[in-house]
Amino acid sequence: MRFLSFFLLLLVFCPNTFSQKKLDRVLKRFNKESVPYIHVEELARSENILLLDAREREEFEVSHLKNAIWVGHKTFNIDSLSKPLPNNKESEIVVYCSIGVRSENIGEKLMKAGFTNVKNLYGGIFEWKNKGFPIYDGTDNETQKVHAFSKHWGKLLTKGEKVYGKEEVLEP
Repeated sequence: MRFLSFFLLLLVFCPNTFSQKKLDRVLKRFNKESVPYIHVEELARSENILLLDAREREEFEVSHLKNAIWVGHKTFNIDSLSKPLPNNKESEIVVYCSIGVRSENIGEKLMKAGFTNVKNLYGGIFEWKNKGFPIYDGTDNETQKVHAFSKHWGKLLTKGEKVYGKEEVLEP
């Protein structure tokens, strides 16, 4: 009986632990930690933050954080953003992408341009969704769909409906 109870507890708690450790390893491998992290729970409690989505337009249209502004990654140009950045270079800015790799690159560019309060969302939109926070589609309706970027990176998304293209949706 004890073995069965232990096994059931292991099944309930380990997937999240393994997923978190994998995310930690991936970010350590691909990021320089040149842009300070903000964690999901801290962002959820914060107000008056400028949220910038550093994913591609197709990803943003599938889902994004509420009130986020799309800035892209490959096409990012600080001088040609559709909505201007604040004049106050000390304004709090949080950049995010799928897990936090592309957003670090954009955060570095913002810091180079003189912005002093830039943060990178640790785990990106995947971690936001994994922790149960809401996301919104291109028409600002709440959605369960998350563009998972690729099947390789999509393994880090444990909640929501994974989308790998415009139409393809795979259940978790």
